[in-house]
Amino acid sequence: MPHIVKSTILDAPTDAAWSLLRDFNGHDRWHPAVETSSIERAHSPDKIGCVRRFKLKDGAELREQLLALSDLEQSFSYCLLDTPIPMFNYVAHVRLLPVTDGDRTFWHWESRFTTKPEDRDRITHMVAEDIYQAGFEAIRRHLREAA
Repeated sequence: MPHIVKSTILDAPTDAAWSLLRDFNGHDRWHPAVETSSIERAHSPDKIGCVRRFKLKDGAELREQLLALSDLEQSFSYCLLDTPIPMFNYVAHVRLLPVTDGDRTFWHWESRFTTKPEDRDRITHMVAEDIYQAGFEAIRRHLREAA
C-alpha cells in the first residue's frame, strides 16, 4: 500500500494558506491540473460529507468526499470516490502548522491508497509530484501574487 508524505514551508501565515485550502471546492482556482469543480447537491464546501466533482485539464473526471475539517487544527481529510486512475481506497490528510520563525506555514499532505503492483511506481510518482508538489508550488505562487 503506497503511503505518500510530502511537506513544504510557505512564506505566509497559516491563516492566509488556510483561507485557500479549507475551501474544498476551491482547488480549481489554484491547482494547475484542475479545470473545473463543483459541490454536488449544492452543499456547502465545508460540510462534512460533501462531494466535489471535478474535471482535470486532461479531461478526466473525479469525485472526492470531505471526511473531516477542523478550523481549530487547520486540517482536513478526504477520500476518492470515483476516478479513471487505477487507485483504490485513497484517503488523504492535509494539515497546516505555524512556523513561528518568520510567521510561515508548515504544510503536511499525505495519503494512502492501493493499486495494482504494476501501476504502483507510476501512480505514486504522479500523486507525489503532479498533485502534491504541483499544489505546493501553485499555492506558493498564489500567496505571493496576493501579497
